[in-house]
Amino acid sequence: MWWFLIISLLTLLYYIWQKLGSLGKKYPLCLPHLPILGSLPYMNSSDQAHIYFTKLQEKYGHIYAFWLGPWYAVVVNQFSLAKEVLLKKGKDFASRPRMVSTDILSGSGKGIAFSEYGPQWRMYRKLVQSTFSLFKDRSSQNFEKIICQEANFLCKALSSTQGQSVDPALDCFLASANVICQFCFSSSWKRKDKDIEVMMHFNDVIIQSVARDSLIDIFPWIQLFPNKELTQLKESVKLRNKMMEEKIKIQKEKFNIDSVNNLLDALLKAKINNSHLTQEPEITDEHILMTVSDIFGAGVETTSSVVKWCIAYLLHYPQVKEKIQEEIDQKIGFTRTPVLSDRNQLLLLESTIREVLRIRPVAPLLIPHLACTDSSIGEYTIPKGTRIYINLWSIHHDPEEWDEPEKFKPERFLDKNKEQLITPSASYFPFGCGPRTCIGEFLARAELFLFMAWILQRFDLEVADDGELPSLEGEFGVVYQIIPFKAKFKQRKGWREAQLSASSQ
Repeated sequence: MWWFLIISLLTLLYYIWQKLGSLGKKYPLCLPHLPILGSLPYMNSSDQAHIYFTKLQEKYGHIYAFWLGPWYAVVVNQFSLAKEVLLKKGKDFASRPRMVSTDILSGSGKGIAFSEYGPQWRMYRKLVQSTFSLFKDRSSQNFEKIICQEANFLCKALSSTQGQSVDPALDCFLASANVICQFCFSSSWKRKDKDIEVMMHFNDVIIQSVARDSLIDIFPWIQLFPNKELTQLKESVKLRNKMMEEKIKIQKEKFNIDSVNNLLDALLKAKINNSHLTQEPEITDEHILMTVSDIFGAGVETTSSVVKWCIAYLLHYPQVKEKIQEEIDQKIGFTRTPVLSDRNQLLLLESTIREVLRIRPVAPLLIPHLACTDSSIGEYTIPKGTRIYINLWSIHHDPEEWDEPEKFKPERFLDKNKEQLITPSASYFPFGCGPRTCIGEFLARAELFLFMAWILQRFDLEVADDGELPSLEGEFGVVYQIIPFKAKFKQRKGWREAQLSASSQ
């Protein structure tokens, strides 16, 4: 196969060129590596990537390098170095590596999640931020009202299970999806809509396939051969795009340039306004599709996954759940439902959510960064084009930063008197930080608080009939997903009595 020989030769020449260019410079300690294959033959481990990278620092230090086939990569396991990458030199490392899987997902680098750092990325991010501000400020349909509405639907769905063992995944996913759908299109789905289960399925495939450094991302020429995983990813992205295009088509028919009500309206208005400006980045229908799809991808699975992690940990630690419910009973009772301002009152609930985000970070390795220019991390030279992996798992489990990091201790986020929320370590950044920080962090935090507050006000959480507690070992991907589990949601006596009393008046 002549083409294989040419690719192998070019890869070898690139490897030699990189080696020659490193003379006289100090680089992070590197794992053993071979031409073409890089460090892959020396990275045999049954551990998930974030755990494996954490273990490797015992031998190679807090920052080390490896060759991912022909790609030079650096892993950062320590907060001070991560802060340098994400904040102090954020612009140096603000780009994303181009990979086969992310190109399929993003239409070759469109949107905001996987696009290169530059004017186009800044423009789309700014448009999304301005729409977030719209939903914060207006009173008629702001985020708090939307989340509370979905929390109510979520609780009704859980109540309909009548305390039987159920998997809460679909209802959590629907609640999160509808918040984002309102933001993007001013519409929502119903539980009976077939689209929800279809979306859950293709979402799982995408999360399990993208940015995981599979062989096809390391050696792109492999896509010339039949590949089941790649075929599934393409089919899932095709389904996602079709679903988003249908939503976009409906919203376009309602579009009024003088009335911006959601993200799609903002993007369509910008497209019209920028059409005659030659110096502004281009806004096309595909860019709009990918931007909206990014918001769905980033906003739905992350929130629903963390809600499930919270439920799982409270099943493992029922004494924490009982204390949170005592707090809810004292501060709110059963005469009204929780609102965002209750975060200042329900301190144990908020600290529990923060602890879940620490011990099981949404994205253990964040999304890989790429050096836009020749730079440095600490005392080490980092060449342009280096892939940077921030091991958030290691940082959130660092015994030098956290007391007993492997233990679930919500009280670590409370002061000694348990009267105020604190951040016990500066090394806590579950949503990333710097130029590429999660754009919807405030929305995710609001959803997590309100969904959990509404659930715990109304329901006791119990282990499923089979007596099995949820596994606390997740499934590695661009989002750290919990393994599916079942639980029982039984209406609390106080809530049931309050509803009977209200209905009789």
